[in-house]
Amino acid sequence: MSDFKYFIGLNRVSGIGPAKFQRLLDFFGDLESAWKANPFELAQAGLDKKALENFLVTRQTVNLDAEVARAQRACDLILTWDDPLYPRRLKEINQPPPVLYIKGTLTPQDDWALAVVGTRSASAYGKETTRVLVSDLARNKMTVVSGLARGIDAAAHVSALDAGGRTIAVLGCGIDIVYPPEHAKLAGMIAENGALISDYPVGMKPDSANFPARNRIISGLSLGVLIVEGDQVSGAMITCDFALEQDREVFAVPGNIFRKESRGPNKLIRESRAKLVTGVQDILEELNLTMIAEKQAARAIVPSNETEAVLLQYLSADPTHVDEIRQQSGLPISQVTSTLALMELKGMVLQMGGMNYVIARQAPESYSSA
Repeated sequence: MSDFKYFIGLNRVSGIGPAKFQRLLDFFGDLESAWKANPFELAQAGLDKKALENFLVTRQTVNLDAEVARAQRACDLILTWDDPLYPRRLKEINQPPPVLYIKGTLTPQDDWALAVVGTRSASAYGKETTRVLVSDLARNKMTVVSGLARGIDAAAHVSALDAGGRTIAVLGCGIDIVYPPEHAKLAGMIAENGALISDYPVGMKPDSANFPARNRIISGLSLGVLIVEGDQVSGAMITCDFALEQDREVFAVPGNIFRKESRGPNKLIRESRAKLVTGVQDILEELNLTMIAEKQAARAIVPSNETEAVLLQYLSADPTHVDEIRQQSGLPISQVTSTLALMELKGMVLQMGGMNYVIARQAPESYSSA
């Protein structure tokens, strides 16, 4: 990937986020040209004075090859926008992060993920509710996403691990830093049974300004967000707001009306912005995931090459047109159609007519009578 090191370099520049990344790409056509451009051209491309100053300092002081090597040492995987392994749900949101630094692994199972968030000052009720719900989610093969914070976040990660499930922690600092530091052991366990993810460059210290953007990724990776406890003004509520903006489902556990930590979920329920949750079935039924084990079994089909692996990410029980598969995968149409034809011969996919495809073992009987 010719632009890879420039993704890493530009990601180090304070003030250049997804929107400015896209402006630079639109203006210059590629990030290498943007990195080497003169100040006048960069201003024309849309960099404001502060971002431009930061860019020029970074370009002068950062050795790109050394920066890439440093990042690769700290990660198991680094993904950019144009990588076919970039999480497809996250890519669907407005202005997804240009770079993801990952410790651990992402798997097809993570398409079925639910974010679980809440207060750092969790009550005994909040922790026990989290344990029960997350354990049931893990047993139903759902990946649990949270933010590694104290309180509900930590309870969600621990409960998923204890139930033998997968969990993903999104960080508000560099991938090489654990915050809070007492969660170092937990972070290691998450990396072994899921993934740690950050869109911040290696070495970035945790800062309060980083966490709203972190919360946006938590909701973006997920089918929905479950808030267990949180005040009306809190990071958990910010995550729920992002989820609603991203057209994700929001779920809330009702709480004690005398505790401030219950104000957030109770408010969401009262305003009909969240579905009231009393058990895991409330979540699974709302997300139409009661057959999730069967759906994930279909994803267990082993692709024989990278193109098949990419196409399987964009196929499900619902018929998807070949043009949509091409657009989502970013692959040439000829490569998509020829690969799908071979996959059909192998029994991996079915064409439902009109160049619409489903994963073979997921095709419901009703399709054949349509």
